[in-house]
Amino acid sequence: MLLFLGCDPAPSSKNSHALQIVSGEPVEKKRGVVFPQDHGPHLEQGIEWWYITANLTADTGETFGAQWTLFRTRAPLPFESTWWDNQLYFAHFALQHEQFHVAFERFARAGQASISATPFSAQLDDWSLKSTEQSFLPLQMQAKQDDYAIDVSLNNSPLTLHGENGYSQKTDSGHASYYFSYPFLETRGTITFNGKDYKVSGNAWYDREWSASLLDKNQLGWDWFSLVSEEHPKQGLMLFCIRDAQQNYEYCSGTRIAESGEVTQIPREDISLQVLEHITIDGTQYPSVWKIELPDSAPVLIETITKDSLNKLSTKYWEGRVRATHGFNGKGYAELAGY
Repeated sequence: MLLFLGCDPAPSSKNSHALQIVSGEPVEKKRGVVFPQDHGPHLEQGIEWWYITANLTADTGETFGAQWTLFRTRAPLPFESTWWDNQLYFAHFALQHEQFHVAFERFARAGQASISATPFSAQLDDWSLKSTEQSFLPLQMQAKQDDYAIDVSLNNSPLTLHGENGYSQKTDSGHASYYFSYPFLETRGTITFNGKDYKVSGNAWYDREWSASLLDKNQLGWDWFSLVSEEHPKQGLMLFCIRDAQQNYEYCSGTRIAESGEVTQIPREDISLQVLEHITIDGTQYPSVWKIELPDSAPVLIETITKDSLNKLSTKYWEGRVRATHGFNGKGYAELAGY
């Protein structure tokens, strides 16, 4: 769902993993979500992304995870330049299979990267996410790097607005974003993993979000989860918890999603997130098993699938498949930022 630019260029020892606070105009609660224009960019906001995560199964029975993300952020120069429009674009593409994980990154300025609302298109070089008709859905997603590639169609998901009709508050001090998803995208196509092609199908979750910034200066990062049930009717669950300077969960929000896309917001005081197990990667501890307590259900246990899903890019962050059991049975993705 989410990622920020990177580490503070001059962090204190206490907040050495703090994510950078970017600038831009705060989103306005009264504005609401407006289609089709909100499929396109919001240059007045500091950060935004077009974000796909997917759990896929090959016709061989083997399972895969995929991430495709295009980010835009304001990056004004202290002087005028004819070749810079104060916007930086960067894209991430990652695949995983069993306990193997690969991730790639590209950067661009306007021209090399482009985003349009109608018909929808978001691309950086030949990494692209595009509508194949005048309507937003269906989409085609493509990326290729070395011996790894994805080329899949995505279709037939309801639209979900998080928070209050898309206005999603993130901190007590009022940081907020506009945030909507297509959580149940039926996905079919081809993955190339380590030079071998696989026909795959499964579920993808599309997140769309824009904001001035999501964190206070004394906050380090977040744990985010997107879960899709493997039962009928299909249901979804989104949880997002920001961590304070001591890496304690400070502010949580959540959304239950019905098969129709209808949402039920989970009050922050009704969300309890506890880490049960960790894994150490490159000297840093990352959670690998959580217990989540929510109203009107048994505790949900979430466990990572590919244990080392660390995207070792300009910003290191853990992004990978998870499995949920007990109070919610299904699969999804987690993002762990700021560790």
